Amino acid sequence: MPRAAPPAPPAPLAGASLPPEALDWLDHLAHQRRASPHTLTNYRRDLQKLGGLMEGRPLTALEPMDVRRFAARLRGAGLEPRSIARTLSAWRSCFRWLLAHGKVARNPVQGIRPPRAGKPLPKALSVDAAAALLDAAPEDALEIRDRAMFELLYSSGLRLAELAGLDLAGTYSISEGEVTVLGKRGKTRRVPVGGQALAALQAWLAVRGGFAGAGESALFVSQRGARLSHGSIRARLARWAREKGLPQHVHPHMLRHSFASHMLQSSGDLRAVQELLGHSSIRSTQVYTHLDFQHLAQVYDKAHPRAKKG
Repeated sequence: MPRAAPPAPPAPLAGASLPPEALDWLDHLAHQRRASPHTLTNYRRDLQKLGGLMEGRPLTALEPMDVRRFAARLRGAGLEPRSIARTLSAWRSCFRWLLAHGKVARNPVQGIRPPRAGKPLPKALSVDAAAALLDAAPEDALEIRDRAMFELLYSSGLRLAELAGLDLAGTYSISEGEVTVLGKRGKTRRVPVGGQALAALQAWLAVRGGFAGAGESALFVSQRGARLSHGSIRARLARWAREKGLPQHVHPHMLRHSFASHMLQSSGDLRAVQELLGHSSIRSTQVYTHLDFQHLAQVYDKAHPRAKKG
């Protein structure tokens, strides 16, 4: 059976320029590497961007500072960092081939990084949405457990792993209205637990014995009696939110974000919220905002919307 003909490079986009040096690479991709038409189209589009930015100069004249300037211009034109990264990758691959075939003296795109993508703002529930989520009455023993978990996530701003790792007693457990957890990088912290979360936990502890296996130390256990997994907690929260009528997908970290947002809105005490969350500063190493724990507890009691029993 005769071999299928290799895909031809797609025609240039109307009005777009293509550096002559790039045609050889596209021809190589099409006939030697047998790249797909979709791949060729994408590479051609990225090289046409470069041709337009070069304004008629040959690719052999491209310098690293030009590449950086071009990347900045693409960002200024509204191109997303991920798209710029893909474009730079195409330019880099083209120059790598040109360099290997003696058509350029160096690869000016090597080592050039795309602009950093801005971190999306964390999603948080409104105070009313959090109340709608947590005020819903549980319908069975498993929902009693679920409500206790979700109250605790929101009440104390715990991470999912911190919640799942809690024990009935011992180092990482709840006692005297405080929860001690093992956070990131092995750091331990104490956080207050609000009155409504404590009430929900007491309700769960009253029925936990019907689920927990013999000798099981975990505070939150599954129907099989073992420690509840991260995936199970996520799934139960998403299910609970759907059944309670919330319009958006709710995940455990959203309750942590909601805790931080609502505490900050109410107290304005950024340092206290950082301490309660166990956050270290990104801009300086080994920086934690250390506050007296009694002050933290006072800020918590005054600011958190569920700190007091209803």
